[in-house]
Amino acid sequence: MTTRHGWTTTPISTDILRGALDLERTGRGVLPHRLPAGARRQIPDDQLAMAESQPSGVRLAFRTRATAVELDVVATKRVYPGAPPRPDGVYELLVDGRPAARASAPDGDTLTVDLASMTSQTRPGPVETLRFTGLPDEEKDVEIWLPHDETTQLVALRTDAPLRSPGRSGRPVWLHHGSSISHGSNATSPTGTWPALAANLGEAELINLGFSGSALLDPFTARAMRDTPADLISVKIGINLVNADLMRLRAFGPAVHGFLDTIREGHPTAPLLVVSPICCPIHETTPGPSAPDYSAMSEGRLRFVAIGDPGESSAGKLTLTVIRDELARIVAQRTPADPHLHYLDGLDLYGESDHAELPLPDDLHPDPAAHRRIAERFARLAFGHDGPFAPCNR
Repeated sequence: MTTRHGWTTTPISTDILRGALDLERTGRGVLPHRLPAGARRQIPDDQLAMAESQPSGVRLAFRTRATAVELDVVATKRVYPGAPPRPDGVYELLVDGRPAARASAPDGDTLTVDLASMTSQTRPGPVETLRFTGLPDEEKDVEIWLPHDETTQLVALRTDAPLRSPGRSGRPVWLHHGSSISHGSNATSPTGTWPALAANLGEAELINLGFSGSALLDPFTARAMRDTPADLISVKIGINLVNADLMRLRAFGPAVHGFLDTIREGHPTAPLLVVSPICCPIHETTPGPSAPDYSAMSEGRLRFVAIGDPGESSAGKLTLTVIRDELARIVAQRTPADPHLHYLDGLDLYGESDHAELPLPDDLHPDPAAHRRIAERFARLAFGHDGPFAPCNR
């Protein structure tokens, strides 16, 4: 629709949205989801409900001659009493694959989360308009990457010239599942998360199912992956199972097998890469759970501590060391019948020496430089020559 001011308003639909599995109609616009409605009905906790609605890897994509773009949004601002304020989410505009502009919504709905009781309250806020101007006056591909860690309702999209769907890129679709590290915790922009960086290096179209605190081998996540068209698939398993102290070794192995079996129902021959945890010293040999360090919070810093007992690992409590050994064993057990299944040790992405150079600032999550290092190594090991995602192995 063209308005009297010369702006063209385009309905926001799946035709121009990449990286989302569902689009929910709300009272103010549309809300991208990274899990389908059937899976969302089975979510048992607010943490995953919040994480899957944060659009990590989700972007608007269209082709246009427009020199100006406006996007109306309702962002959800998270507040954790006692913790340092969170920065505003970043919206990144790319022209023909190259960064061209950034914007943020300074206000919106406010979600206040009490970390001690894990209760929350939401206060409605205003619609904000993001403006991107000075774009090249020529036909071009435009992407607007939504904030990776800020739930965003999309209200309206306006351009000063018509737009259309860019069509298929010809790149392979890479479907990835992981924890908050894959979600993008501590990255400063949506294209700066390690999966987004690795997808760019590997020339792949990313669908990022990294869920903060929620890579827990949930069957509904496996079914969502089973039912999502993809050429390349990876699952990064481990850290959330430890810091949630969710299961013991006896349950872990069958749960991994079941998760992989479900994915294989929909993708029987796609390259499937199992990735174990990166180095995280607080949980290498100490089981979970982990918890915020409240003494650090009183000083305005966010840190996490492991509060499990190392002696209990002999009774089946999970540590990262135990998980790496078990994942390697499971993949080795399955590969004779599944030659397209592969294993990548997370320590090859970020190991002890990397932690010495680029320590985890909150003891759980990598900083932006470490995100880039993980991405570069993943691109080399997975997408590179003879890697499981190399063209010769697809």
